[in-house]
This record gives sequence, structure tokens and C-alpha cells, in this order.
Amino acid sequence: MSGSGAEDNVLLHAVSALRSQVANSTLPLEIPQTQTAKTHREALLHQLDDYVLPRLSSLDAPLLAVIGGSTGAGKSTLVNSVVDAEVSRSGILRPTTTTPVLVHHPRERRWFEGDRILPGLSRLTGAASGDAGPGSVRLVASAALPPGMALLDAPDIDSVVSANRALASQLLAAADLWLFVTTAARYADAVPWGLLREASDRGTAVAIVLDRVPPEAMTEIRAHLASMLREQGLATAPIFGIPETSLTPEGRLPEGAVTRLKSWLSALASDARARASIVKQTLGGALDSLDSRTGELVEASEHQHRAAQALRGASEEAYAAALEGVAHGITDGTLLRGEVLARWQEFVGTGEFFKQVESAVARMRDRLTAAVKGAPAPSGDLGEALQTGVAALISAQAESAATTAARAWRSEPGGAPLLAEHPELAKASPGLAQDIDRLVRDWQGEVLDLVRSEGRDRRTTARIAAYGVNGIGVILMLVAFAHTGGLVGAEVGIAGGTAVLAQKVLEAIFGDQAVREMAAKARKRLLERVEELYAAERARFDKALAGVEVDSAQATRLADAAAAVKAVR
Repeated sequence: MSGSGAEDNVLLHAVSALRSQVANSTLPLEIPQTQTAKTHREALLHQLDDYVLPRLSSLDAPLLAVIGGSTGAGKSTLVNSVVDAEVSRSGILRPTTTTPVLVHHPRERRWFEGDRILPGLSRLTGAASGDAGPGSVRLVASAALPPGMALLDAPDIDSVVSANRALASQLLAAADLWLFVTTAARYADAVPWGLLREASDRGTAVAIVLDRVPPEAMTEIRAHLASMLREQGLATAPIFGIPETSLTPEGRLPEGAVTRLKSWLSALASDARARASIVKQTLGGALDSLDSRTGELVEASEHQHRAAQALRGASEEAYAAALEGVAHGITDGTLLRGEVLARWQEFVGTGEFFKQVESAVARMRDRLTAAVKGAPAPSGDLGEALQTGVAALISAQAESAATTAARAWRSEPGGAPLLAEHPELAKASPGLAQDIDRLVRDWQGEVLDLVRSEGRDRRTTARIAAYGVNGIGVILMLVAFAHTGGLVGAEVGIAGGTAVLAQKVLEAIFGDQAVREMAAKARKRLLERVEELYAAERARFDKALAGVEVDSAQATRLADAAAAVKAVR
């Protein structure tokens, strides 16, 4: 802890900044580490709000001793006996205490009536006539308690009610001093020792009340408990033994049974130096723990970021593969078979025309031109066949991408819960078929514009007129689908001849270099349109991730804030 007021203010500012970063951090992606990390984050926030920041801002506030322990250990009876009044409800029904009771000296009410400590709990006043539940704290003034000391009776740490257990842990983390109450029969139970080890690790000041000890076994049990405390690093924790005895008619311990404890509490309350020593120990331990506890949150943030990146990468990879599938499908000659091939044959004629393919190129061009003059070629059917084939290819790859991405998400941390929330991701979007039809029609329009653009001079325009712009357009599409690495003249089969013939027709009109450039432009524009379409499909996965993705900077901000606290100290 710092010494001067200025240094204390700097430390308070640094811890406040850390608290803001912790509060602003999110862990929305459901991965294996998430629930534990959320629990640790909530506990860290509670201790910052309930203890570290309040204590740093008011080092002279009364010492807060939280009475904690297992079910039936006699915590409420002990508090009532210390102040010699019924301030906390006791009895045989469990759980007895669900609303924590904070007992303070009447002159020190101001320290507790506001939200300086335990800001998440509403305030009730007066002695307990009933419990309002774990969302409140009851304030009770008692002149029997010396100034400088307040006692907080907490719910059972092993309560059957989970909210009570959570509140008990929260209150213990808000204590300057943890007064742990146990019994001769239960002092070795596992649950309290887990909390005691945590208190030891964080440097929290601890005192032990060993209740209901048979007088003849007091020495032996105290010695055993002391050895267990030494093993856990709590050798300096004082032990107050209370022998097994009958309660007074008022339900309290006899005066002699709590004399030593009351004297110790009074001495501690009246000794400013002793109180400061307790505060220094507990606050120092809490501050020391901030680095490692924030480190856990940093690690959890990094896990979240990596998991989201893996999910994003899986969907990107699936749609990149789909785009590659379309690129391969439009150049491997597949689209030149089947319906497209039949429509092409109708377009050029199947008899003398294909015999001309074997003739000299010059003769073929002349006769091809003559064959189609005067009668419009059925390019519409061929164009529709091409449109159907291209649309089917794009659709099949899109469906495959959605299925592949969903399958990858199921195998990645955090992916399965997201898919459960968004089952529609496993299939392509409902309007995809219409989007694809529109895409192909728009692309075909671009191809026709390309033909018109390349046919601006009179000689070329005349040649185009012999076939019609639509006819040349569909021939260009054929060439675009077979121009690279697909079916060529060397391949056996009529589809190969179709590709060669289509290219020769275009070369007769535009020249070979122009044909290559036009085919490349046509393919490029189609793939660009498909890429845009698939980006929109993939965006559905990105949208699902948007609400659960942790910015990589979150871990950096947390680490920097913790380092700033450490540097100030």
C-alpha cells in the first residue's frame, strides 16, 4: 500500500481504471472456459466494488469483520452473544440467515448506509423480524459494539440455496477480517477449507472461532486445528475456543464463553495501529491478487478471440472453396455438355455445319455466315441453357459452402451453441435462387454489352449482324467456359468440337487476341459477381458471430490496466 495521500489517489485511480476495464469486458462465446471465467470475472468485480475501492477511498473507515462458516455452526448465535442482543435471527431451520446482518456502532452508521461498500445490496434497517432474501443487507446499530469495528453475519458458505452460497463468498471477499466459525465436529470439512486456502492465497486476515467443543477435548482439537492452519499458511490466525454449553434463556452463549473473543474485538477496534495492520494485510493481499486474477480474464479473452477467429476462418474457407469450385466449373468444359450442347447444335445445325469444321478455316467462316443469314438463330434457347447450367453450378457450390461451414462450426469451440441459435445457417439463404437468376441475367447483359463495345467499327458490326448480338453473346459465353484448361480440340467428343468451333466463329469476327481478352473479361466479371454473392451468404455467419466476438484489444486493455496498478504499487 502507498504511504502519502497523493500516492493513494494515484493508486485509487489506477484501480478504478482496472475496474472499468473488467466491467467492460465480455465473454459472450460459449466455449469450455467461459463459465469458469465468467464466475471469476464476477468475483473480481465484486471484490473491487465491495472492498478494494471502498477501502482505498476510506482507509479510516471502521474495520469490517465478516462472520462466515458452515450451516449450523452458530454464526448468528455468536453475533447475538457478542452484542448481547437479538440482532440476527437464529434457530434450527436452515438456512437461518439469508439476508446478511451488518452490526455497527450507532455513531458509525454513515459508513454503511450508503453504497460505499456492497453497492449491489439494498439497505434495510432495524433488528431482523424476517429475511428479505440475499439481495439486501440489514443494518443494525448496537452500542455494545465498540467504535471502529463492524460485524457482518453472512449466509452459510455451504447453503443448500445457491444464491446464499454466492452471497457468502461475495461478503467474505468484502471483509477486512474473516471471522470463520466452525464446530468441533466439522472443522475439517472440505468446503470451508477451500475458502480458507483462498483467503490465505490472497493474504486476507483470518480468525477462527471453534464452537461447541467438549471441554475435555479442547486442547487436543485446538492443537489439531492449529496444525491444519499452519499447513495452509494461516499460522498467525488466532483461534477462539467456545466450549459446548447450554444457551441462555435468550438463546445466547453464556458471557464467559465469549469473553475472550469480545475482548480481542474491543482491543482491535480501539487500537488504530492494529486496525491499520489488519487493513494493510488484507488490502495488500487483495491488491497483490489483482494481477493474477486479471491475468485469468486476459487469458479467457484471448481464448474467446481465437475461438471467434477460428469460426470466422471456417466460414471464409468454405465460401472461398465454393468460389474456387465455380471458377473450376466454368472452365473445365462441363457446361458445354448436356442441354447446352443440344442447344448449340440447334443453333448452328448438325449436318453440313460440323462437316465444315474439318474444312479450311476460311471456307468454314464463309459458309457459316451464309448458313445463318436470313434466318435468326435460336440463340435464346442456347442462352437459357447456359443460364440454367451456370445457375445450377453457383447454387450447388453455395449449398455446399453453407453445409461445410456449419459442419466446421459444430466441431469448433463455441460453434455448436451458435448454430443452435441460428439453424438457418446450415442451408443457403431462402432467396438465393432468385439472387442467382438475377446474377446470371445481369452477367449475360454484360456479355452483350461487351460484344457491342468490341463491335464498334463498321466491318465488325456487319459481321455481328450476320449472327445477331445475342447469338454472338452466347457464343462468347461458350468460349469463356472452355477457354482455359478445359475441353479443347484435342479432346475426343463433340463437346470439344463445340468449343473449338465457337472460338473459330468469334476469331473470324474479332480476331484471336480480342477473343482471348473478351473471354477473360467475361469470366472475370462472372466470378466477381459470384464472389459478391457468396460474400453476402457468408455475411450471415459473420452476423451470427458479431454479437459474440471479442475484440483482440480487450485482452490488451485488461493487461495494461493491471500493469498500471502494479506499477503504481
